[in-house]
Amino acid sequence: MSATIRLTAAQALIRYLAALRGRDADSDESTPLFGGVFAIFGHGNVAGIGEALYESRHVLPTYRAHNEQAMAHAAIAYAKTNMRRRMMAVTTSIGPGATNLVTAAALAHVNRLPVLLLPGDIFVSRAPDPVLQQLEDFSDGTVSVNDTLRPVSRYFDRIVRPEQLLVALPRAIRALTDPALCGPVTLALPQDVQAEAWDFPLAFFEPREIVFRAPQPTDDELMYALDAIEASERPVIIAGGGVLYAKASHALLDFADKHGVPVCETQAGKGALPWNHPLHLGPAGVSGSSSANALLRDADLIIAVGTRLQDFTTGSNALFSHVPILSVNVNAFDALKGEGLEVIGDARQVLDDLSFGLEDWAAPDDWTTRARDAASEWVHVVSRITEQRSAPPGRLPYDGEVIGAVQRSSSQSTINDIVLCAAGTLPAELEKLWRTETPGGYHMEYGYSCMGYEIAGGLGAKMASPEREVIVMVGDGSYLMMNSEIATSVMLDAKLIIVLLDNRGYGCINRLQQATGSAPFNNMFDDCVQGSHGMPMIDFAAHARSLGAIAEHVADIAGLEAAMERARDADRTYLISIDTDHTRTTEEGGVWWEVAVPEVSTREAVRDARAGYESATVGRKARNTPA
Repeated sequence: MSATIRLTAAQALIRYLAALRGRDADSDESTPLFGGVFAIFGHGNVAGIGEALYESRHVLPTYRAHNEQAMAHAAIAYAKTNMRRRMMAVTTSIGPGATNLVTAAALAHVNRLPVLLLPGDIFVSRAPDPVLQQLEDFSDGTVSVNDTLRPVSRYFDRIVRPEQLLVALPRAIRALTDPALCGPVTLALPQDVQAEAWDFPLAFFEPREIVFRAPQPTDDELMYALDAIEASERPVIIAGGGVLYAKASHALLDFADKHGVPVCETQAGKGALPWNHPLHLGPAGVSGSSSANALLRDADLIIAVGTRLQDFTTGSNALFSHVPILSVNVNAFDALKGEGLEVIGDARQVLDDLSFGLEDWAAPDDWTTRARDAASEWVHVVSRITEQRSAPPGRLPYDGEVIGAVQRSSSQSTINDIVLCAAGTLPAELEKLWRTETPGGYHMEYGYSCMGYEIAGGLGAKMASPEREVIVMVGDGSYLMMNSEIATSVMLDAKLIIVLLDNRGYGCINRLQQATGSAPFNNMFDDCVQGSHGMPMIDFAAHARSLGAIAEHVADIAGLEAAMERARDADRTYLISIDTDHTRTTEEGGVWWEVAVPEVSTREAVRDARAGYESATVGRKARNTPA
C-alpha cells in the first residue's frame, strides 16, 4: 500500500500549493509557483483554511488585506508583473467576502491573468441551514453566492469531499498555467469540508515542477503566414500583451530590424519594444498615436501578435478591418478575431520561425522609410507635450504635463520604474505619452478598465518587483473607490509612489457625456445633486497620512517635480496630490470610438451627435465592404 497522511481538506490544499514550482522550458531555474496567499478571514474560512495557512506560514506566506476585491487585484497584478510565471491565491469567507471577488475575477478573465480564488462556502451537511450570510435560492438548494463566480472563472469547482482535491487541484493548476487557458480559477470550499480529514497519498504532496510551455504552430500555418508576409508591401505589426507574456521582446526587436516592419502596440503590449526604437510607431487605435494610426490605415497586412484586438485597438473595427490580418496567438479564440489567418503558437517561437523562413525578405524601402519618419515625428510630439513645465496662464495643469514631470523626476531614465494605472483619462494619456524602455515598465489594466485597481495593483506589482520603484497614477474618482491597500503597503514595507490627479469628479466620462450630446450631469461634483453643505472638499494628502503614508499636496508642476524627488527618497508609501484640468486632453492621435447615441431626443445637441454617429457607422460599413 502507498503511504498516506491524514490531513484536513484545507491542509491538503495548502500543502499542495506550497510544493509547486515553476520554470520556463528553456531555463534550468525554478521558483515557487505561488508567492503567497492574501486572506481576509471570516466564519467561512478562519477555522479551516486559516489554521492550514498558519501551519504553512513559513513556506507559503499569508498576507492580510483590507478589501477582498482589492487583495484579488493585488494578486492579479503580482501575476502580471511576473509575466504569468508566478501567482497568488486569495481566500475569503462566505457571503460578501466571496461576492467581492466577482469584479476582480472578471478583470483577470478579460486580461488572461492567473489568480486562484478560494472563497468559503455554505455547509454541505446543511445542518445549520441557513448559516450566517447564506443566500437562499427558493428553487435550487445547491446554489450559493459563489455561483456568481462561475461565468468569470476559467475553471470552477466546488469541493464537497476532501478527496476531490486529487482531481480538482491538477485541473486548477493547468488552467492557471496553460497560456491558452490562463485566467482565474475558483475552488469553492464549504466550511465543513475544509475541516474534514481524509487519508491523502503522500506522493500527492511531493514537490513538483510546472514547466511553462506554449503551443507550437503547424508547418502549414507557418507556410501560409510566410506567403502572406512576402506578398505584402505595407505590413504593420501590432504587439499585444502576449509578446510580453511569451518573453518575446527580443524576438520582436530582431524581426523588426531584420525585415524593416514597423511596430505599434496595445495597452497590454506597451513596453514590448523600447519607445525610442526607430520603427516604433507608438500605440494603436483610439488612444493611439497619429503615426501608428496613419500607417495602420494604409497597411496591406496587419500582423497581430499576442493581442485580442479589442475595440480601443481597432477603432471599433473601423481603423483597419478592411486589411487582411495575420494573427499570432496561443489562444485560438483570440486568433479568430478579425477573421484573419491564424497561427496558433507562442509569440517568441513564431516570430523566430517566421524570421528564419523569410530569410532576407524585407518590407519595401519606401514603406520602412515612411515608418521611420512617422516614428520620429511622434517622438517629437511626445517631447513637446511632456517637456511643458507649466500650465498655460490661468489654467491648471493637465495629465500630459503631470506625466512629463513624473518622467523627469528620475535622475537617469525610467528604466527601473513601473508606472501603473487602470481607468479614466490617464490610460489614454499614458499610452500616448509615457516612455518605457523595458518590458514590464508599463503596467496598465485596460482590458476591464477597472476603477479601483490602481493602488491595489501597485501593491501587487511592488511585491513582485520590490527592487523597482512603482509609481501609481490615479484619478480622484478611482482613489475614492478603493484606497485601503495604502495601509497594507505601509504594513508590508511595499513602498509605492502615488500621484493623484484631482479633477474633482469623473472628468473622462464627463467629456464623453458631452461628446455624445448630453449636458454635464452627475459626473463632476459641480454637476451633482448637493445638500446644504455643497460639494466635499477632500484633503487626499491628509487621508493618505491617516492610512500610514507620507503625503503632500502640490500647487503646480514645479512643486510636483520637487515632491517626486522627496517621494523617491522616502522609506515608505508616499502620496502626492495635484489639482488638474478636466477639460484639457492631448489632441494629437486617436481615432473614432463607437459609443451609441440615442436615436430619439428632445435635445438638439443629442440629435446632432446622433447624426455624426450614423455617419461614422455608415462610413465604417463602406470601408469594410469588399470592392
